[in-house]
Amino acid sequence: METLQSNVPRTPATAGRAPAGEGGAAPPGGAACEVVTVPARQGLEAVDILRRAAAGAVGLVLHDGGGTLGFLVPPGTAAAWDVPGSTCTQTGGRGPALVPGPPTAADSGWLLPPGGTDPATDPAVLRAALGEAARLIAAADSCR
Repeated sequence: METLQSNVPRTPATAGRAPAGEGGAAPPGGAACEVVTVPARQGLEAVDILRRAAAGAVGLVLHDGGGTLGFLVPPGTAAAWDVPGSTCTQTGGRGPALVPGPPTAADSGWLLPPGGTDPATDPAVLRAALGEAARLIAAADSCR
């Protein structure tokens, strides 16, 4: 099983940062992941869309237990991320890095934890799912 190496509690707000001097091993592809943070309602809807679309379409997802979800995405995503209502934290290679090892108590906060999936969600696939989720939410809200 794979886990994230860090002493920082994992929330979408902190997942894109590692403490000074800490790096861990890089995930496949050789660099640390970045994090797209979205409101929980839209993020949960997007996770459902991605999971229905294809096995493996969604990577690791963090949940802060409240108002936001964080999708791990490949390095470099932040430079071109332009989805309204979301942010992408550029980590400069200092974001979460996957290393082998058993999960620890600090690994709480995972909606979709490390395991048999690719750690990062494809940004184009995530962008489409977030757009579809926003449309579904708007349609549901207009029916009230």
